[in-house]
Amino acid sequence: MAIAPGDGRAPQSELHDVDWEAVERTPEFQELVTQRRRFVIPATIFFLAWYLGFIALAGYAPDFMAESVHEGLTVGYCLALTQFVMVGVLGILYLRRAERVFDPLADKVAEMVDNRGGRFTKGAPPATTTVEREREVR
Repeated sequence: MAIAPGDGRAPQSELHDVDWEAVERTPEFQELVTQRRRFVIPATIFFLAWYLGFIALAGYAPDFMAESVHEGLTVGYCLALTQFVMVGVLGILYLRRAERVFDPLADKVAEMVDNRGGRFTKGAPPATTTVEREREVR
């Protein structure tokens, strides 16, 4: 399948020629991973704490969970429904963060790989950082 010019996708053969380990070591990629981790880990901890708290209440406070809020609607049902709301909110927050932070960083990494000029080609000499280049000059 031929790739149309400018559609942003490299042919499959070019993707196999990329030294992904060198890409992984770049500061741009490391920043992407760090920023994503800063969101995902706290969001996961929050989600699990919320869910396990609900389970603990169901197991250890059945009388509280069975209290009626309104005509047969119990505290337990209300808390169970908040699980869906919480997942929706976390999903929206992730999408907003991805649009504002993750996607621009990923685009920067993709552009860097696209314009690699041999820097990320397998078998090419290892990429040097600015600090390493400055040491070589001295």
